[in-house]
Amino acid sequence: MTAPRPDGLDGHCDTLVLGIGNLLWADEGFGVRAVEALHAGWRFPAGVRLLDGGTQGLYLLPDVEGCRRLLIFDAVDYGLEPGTLKVVRDGEVPAFMGVKKMSLHQTGFQEVLSLARLRGWNPRSVALIGCQPALLDDYGGSLSGTVKSCLPDALSLALATLRSWRIDAERRAALPTPAERITLDRLDMASYEGERPSATAACRVGDARFFGAHAST
Repeated sequence: MTAPRPDGLDGHCDTLVLGIGNLLWADEGFGVRAVEALHAGWRFPAGVRLLDGGTQGLYLLPDVEGCRRLLIFDAVDYGLEPGTLKVVRDGEVPAFMGVKKMSLHQTGFQEVLSLARLRGWNPRSVALIGCQPALLDDYGGSLSGTVKSCLPDALSLALATLRSWRIDAERRAALPTPAERITLDRLDMASYEGERPSATAACRVGDARFFGAHAST
């Protein structure tokens, strides 16, 4: 049995739609941006929960254990052309350490899935919607144009997957209110992109003072 969460939110739901990734490293933020966009455009019936999992790793264990169906958005290194979307399901979603690394930060989430199963989690369905990144080494950057253009197709794949699980979504007539948001207001894509310092104001590849100090050594 899953222990109660200290924040009082036990995370139990029939279906969890989870976006994982790191917004600070360009296309590594695909999963979070995808679940954010899905939530912004669609309403779901009771029992479906959308979650920005970020880079929480093992802290996501109660959420995973509390669902019967799990749909994951993630940036995935499939070795394909940048921007390629691919869906893997159930036993194809790597759950144990030692298998071929697919996700760009999969070590942490593999541990979550593996530990959940060891503790008795037996989901009805698991699906991973992965996008091959185009750009990662851009600290503070947003999604690349290539990956950003894939978001509508990623949402279509998610909605089709949910329909196959007999879950129908309803288009929103208006954007979610601040109280309904699943990501922080300051991390909204428009704000995140608009408030980014210039390359001269914030070095994006390292500290220029450090590079200068070691240039003559």
